Amino acid sequence: MTLKPLPIIPTILVLAAAATMVALGIWQIGRAEEKAELIAQFEAQSARDEVVEIKTGREDFAYRRIRMECDNPRGWQAVAGRNRRGQTGFAHRYLCAVQPFFDDLPEHTYADIGWSQSPQQPVFDGGVVEGVLVKMGIGFKVIADPALAGLEPLAKPDPNDLPNNHIAYAGQWFFFAITALVIYFLALRSRTARVSRSKSA
Repeated sequence: MTLKPLPIIPTILVLAAAATMVALGIWQIGRAEEKAELIAQFEAQSARDEVVEIKTGREDFAYRRIRMECDNPRGWQAVAGRNRRGQTGFAHRYLCAVQPFFDDLPEHTYADIGWSQSPQQPVFDGGVVEGVLVKMGIGFKVIADPALAGLEPLAKPDPNDLPNNHIAYAGQWFFFAITALVIYFLALRSRTARVSRSKSA
């Protein structure tokens, strides 16, 4: 049986798409290594005992004990949270500080002052908050320890709770690349079979 030449443009597009998916998978593996290094850095920082005075969140102080002024509470939120006993309820949070991050995008630092079973806003006029600083999106939050405003203490943050799903994402990209190539191979084989049947008819 004479092999038919591959269709040039579809083949180039499929190979380019598969190569892009493989490149994304390799990039995710690199991200997994970076995340593992970051978690190790945060673990080392969490082992330090001294309390640092700061004015706003900084990554080099993440998971360290800090103390900062959080006057004039605003932007109160009641978000899902757990207390030290593992009970689910609400973490009571307010906005502490805002500073420029990138162009016009602000970076926020929040204070999670404690836990309760009710979402009702606690009575609290602000002040010095001491606790553990945690990265949150592009901003930060300080989890108060001890809790304030008569609330219960929140669960202690653990750097190992940070998600590191990049290996799984890499596997997905590799799977997508293989799937695309297999589907294209099956489509080519089906095309060749159709051509052969039409010639023999």
